[in-house]
Amino acid sequence: MNPDNLIALTHVSKSFQSADGVPRAVLEDVDFALAEGEIVALLGKSGSGKSTLLRIIAGLIPADAGGARYRGREIVGPASGIAMVFQSFALFPWLTVQQNVELGLEAQGVAPDERTQRADAMLELIGLSGFGGALPRELSGGMRQRVGIARALVTDPDVLLMDEAFSALDVLTGETLRNDILELWEEKRIPTRGILVVSHNIQEAVMMADRIIVLSSSPGRISNEIRIDLQRPRDPDSAEVRGLIDEVYALMTQRTPQAAGSGAAIAAHPGYRLPETDVSRIESVLELVAAPPFNGRADLPALAEEAELPDEELFPACEALGLLGLAQVERGDIALTPLGVRYAEAEQTLRQEIFGQQLLTHVPLAARIRHRLEAEPTGTLPEEPFVELLEEFLKADEAKRVLEVAVEWGRYGEVYEYDFHTGRLKLPDQEVE
Repeated sequence: MNPDNLIALTHVSKSFQSADGVPRAVLEDVDFALAEGEIVALLGKSGSGKSTLLRIIAGLIPADAGGARYRGREIVGPASGIAMVFQSFALFPWLTVQQNVELGLEAQGVAPDERTQRADAMLELIGLSGFGGALPRELSGGMRQRVGIARALVTDPDVLLMDEAFSALDVLTGETLRNDILELWEEKRIPTRGILVVSHNIQEAVMMADRIIVLSSSPGRISNEIRIDLQRPRDPDSAEVRGLIDEVYALMTQRTPQAAGSGAAIAAHPGYRLPETDVSRIESVLELVAAPPFNGRADLPALAEEAELPDEELFPACEALGLLGLAQVERGDIALTPLGVRYAEAEQTLRQEIFGQQLLTHVPLAARIRHRLEAEPTGTLPEEPFVELLEEFLKADEAKRVLEVAVEWGRYGEVYEYDFHTGRLKLPDQEVE
């Protein structure tokens, strides 16, 4: 084992129990190390297990197989040298800023006077001096996240884990906070020796990391690794940074062998994790690609800039376009198919007709719902059997989300209808009994 490694994962796997009692893999055979003195970014689509991996490292959940070690010691429960910053701020609203920051120190048994002194120093370091007596509701989103970071850093962690720490903030606030953290790191004003960042934002990863790890999905495996030797701070407009961003986009949009040569992505079974995006965003991205200056083919980083969409919103829309056979997404580019071009030029009624046809052709869950409704004499069914079907492949909350996406897409394509009051699906123009 490399003595310079802060974190070492070997053959780590993790599954969850689905509704039918069969384990479904979230992570599979992951080998990973975080060395002393480096920042690593984890990228991957929803469902790739990024946050699960972070929680295993934090000691919040155990791995089902393989080993997870911190400085050579097996991780069993939360380790005192590892701290985590969450996307949702995770502050106690009834506690003041000072009290929230002192929580970790209190859990470690630090004396009250020392807790106060260390919390005051950290609040000053993170730019919140004078706000110790404020409640979280009195602060902006950026300031609340600074409190979350201060609470993590005040315990002097070896390893700082950041789970989408900037994604809930507006672009400017997130960039400012990220730069402040990097400045503290570069100037060694914090004792942290390694940072692991989970992100959806490719530019953020390139600006921060010494290495970028790309996870594939269902189950999550390490598919690619990029080392970045550029000195920080980095110029986002430099040719080197733009080239790295393009490279990561290309890796994130690599097509599977099954999908190669096909206009549509492969949704192999009804439990396919549909991308979390709505029809209006799908059509907006398609229209943007169809119009000048792209004229049917766009470089994804340029498209993200033009659309002013973060990667976590752009990627699902592009995946949906590929899934429906309206575009091909490959090597960091998106190109409309002939059907996608026709769709962009079509009137609303024809768009809905094409959408419905492609939905039934390429999304097995939608086809299953339609087939079951057609076989039902009343033309109506409750949603529960379809939720249970999805729970054979997905966690309960994810199953509900996927069905919501399928319902919205199906309603738009006039494949079926849905009554939100009764939770029943029905064939178009059928009245729910």
